[in-house]
Amino acid sequence: MTSNGKPTVRWGIVATGLISSWFVADLILERKDAAANHIIQVIGSSSLQKGKGFIAQHLPNASPAPTVYGSYEQVYSDPNVDVVYIGTPHAFHKKNCLDAISHGKNILCEKTFTLNATEAKEVLDAAQAKGVFVMEAMWTRFFPLVKSIQKLVHEDKAIGRVHRVICDFAMDQHLESKGPNSRLKNLSLGASSLLDIGIYSLTWGIIGLEPPLGGSIKELTEKPTILAMSTLSDGVDIATSMILRYQDGRQGILSSHSGTGMKTPPSFCRIEGSEGTIVVDGGAASVPNSFVLKNNGQEEKKFEFERPGRGFYWEADAVALEIAAGRKESGTMPWAETLRVMQLLDETRRQGGVIFPQD
Repeated sequence: MTSNGKPTVRWGIVATGLISSWFVADLILERKDAAANHIIQVIGSSSLQKGKGFIAQHLPNASPAPTVYGSYEQVYSDPNVDVVYIGTPHAFHKKNCLDAISHGKNILCEKTFTLNATEAKEVLDAAQAKGVFVMEAMWTRFFPLVKSIQKLVHEDKAIGRVHRVICDFAMDQHLESKGPNSRLKNLSLGASSLLDIGIYSLTWGIIGLEPPLGGSIKELTEKPTILAMSTLSDGVDIATSMILRYQDGRQGILSSHSGTGMKTPPSFCRIEGSEGTIVVDGGAASVPNSFVLKNNGQEEKKFEFERPGRGFYWEADAVALEIAAGRKESGTMPWAETLRVMQLLDETRRQGGVIFPQD
């Protein structure tokens, strides 16, 4: 559907946790540069009571109010839903995606896409067979700030030849206060600082070290060699360090930590080149706010970007535009890239000794 010259998508929201609350809050923001119209059509929860509570808290002024379902299956079968947003824990993504695909629904599924590459391939094979759009919700890749850095580094060669990227994402997730069934401590739910926050450090390594895919969903990208080590607590990695090495010598030094008292300073990422550096700042590696470009022998230049809300709407706009164009995967986050990232995460977990029951 189109309205005011922009595509319109009707969303079915699966799960009513924190990430879903952030996503819907961004969808209803008034934005002057919005590329699409977003309608929150239905909310699917594990119970009607939770779903109604979610609307009362996060969508109190929605008109018309979204339909509330006490099951996810009802979201998938609703003919008025164009795209399903999946905000459940990692361990449920495979089932949620396969169920939605079986009903012919387009999907935006939170990162990490699944628990491992085998599960990811199963989902993407099903999507291809059914002919539906599917994208991993790696929202940071869609920020205008990220697009600007990619242009400066890889197209304009503003810092010369890139040699190294260093990125850290550490935050205190208060693991000591979590029960054994928490998604952050239960391995069967995908508990892993790597999958939860380390994927952002890995993503920044890719952003800085590799040119963007250029919109070609069939384009193949080099799979770097990886060296990794993790610190485990009851089998769960609370800290992971990764070194990526490319054939020409480029390196990414990437880390994550979810332990007590840990917090990465605002300058969380540094991209180093033969003729300068870029330092990226933000509250966390997932939500960059600005960056500083420094050429050798020249003054620093700071780039700042307006970001109302959190920034989930950029990936949502991209989904609407891709579907309106008849495409089944994203040029920014294509299926091959989701699989490659999952393979890198699998190898990191293997070296770090992290094993999920689903492996």
